[in-house]
Amino acid sequence: MFDRLRGFLMMKIDLMTLFPEMCETVLNESIIGRARKTGKVDIRCVNIRDYANNKHSKVDDTPFGGGMGMVMMADPIDRCFHSLYEKEANRPYLIYCSPKGQVFDQQKALELSKMEHIVFLCGHYEGVDQRVLDELVDEELSLGDFVLTGGELPAVVFTDAVCRMLPGVLADDLCFTEESHFAGLLEYPQYTRPSRWHNRDVPPVLLSGDHAAVDRWRHEQALTITKQRRPDMLKKAVLSEKDKRFLKQSEAERIEEK
Repeated sequence: MFDRLRGFLMMKIDLMTLFPEMCETVLNESIIGRARKTGKVDIRCVNIRDYANNKHSKVDDTPFGGGMGMVMMADPIDRCFHSLYEKEANRPYLIYCSPKGQVFDQQKALELSKMEHIVFLCGHYEGVDQRVLDELVDEELSLGDFVLTGGELPAVVFTDAVCRMLPGVLADDLCFTEESHFAGLLEYPQYTRPSRWHNRDVPPVLLSGDHAAVDRWRHEQALTITKQRRPDMLKKAVLSEKDKRFLKQSEAERIEEK
């Protein structure tokens, strides 16, 4: 969809699901809800059952070879997916929300935010017919190394993370560029009024009015927290020589305190 007032292609995100109301409940609220209402992003939650060609809108069946549970059938998913772009020139990028997929991260959110049209397929029961994955799905993404009852929660999380990267969704790009993970570091601590709470004071540098000192403190805090909590991230982060000296010095001070 081309937004004539803003002069860019509005990103489209579709969630193919058996529980559209569940997804709408989350996506209609807060920042993403406002982005939908103001036309920053076009999000639709589509019921796969509407594309079942049978009396009872059945979308699942028992697995060949036996076993527990039910498997979502290929035909309703196929019809649902093709209906989403029948009037468009380009096929959307289809992502299956699956615990077998690549674990989603901030870099993936940024990558997906540059696409024109994304579709998330929410599995349920024991999953979907493998032929759907082989023929239609472009990528499988996981929320983490655990199993949920369905793909709706991951799809909503992925949608939220992607939409925050879009122009105009947040008040300023700094709202996400200084957050945890965006630049390869965890975020620095945040404080607000009052300046003293339960005998705990806000760090004096944040009250100093010295913006350069504040920026330096925040960056050093981000380095320290990342080193303590996610050293694996620090190994992959792009660090300046000044950053490396700071980390080396802080480590030496920590050892000396022991």
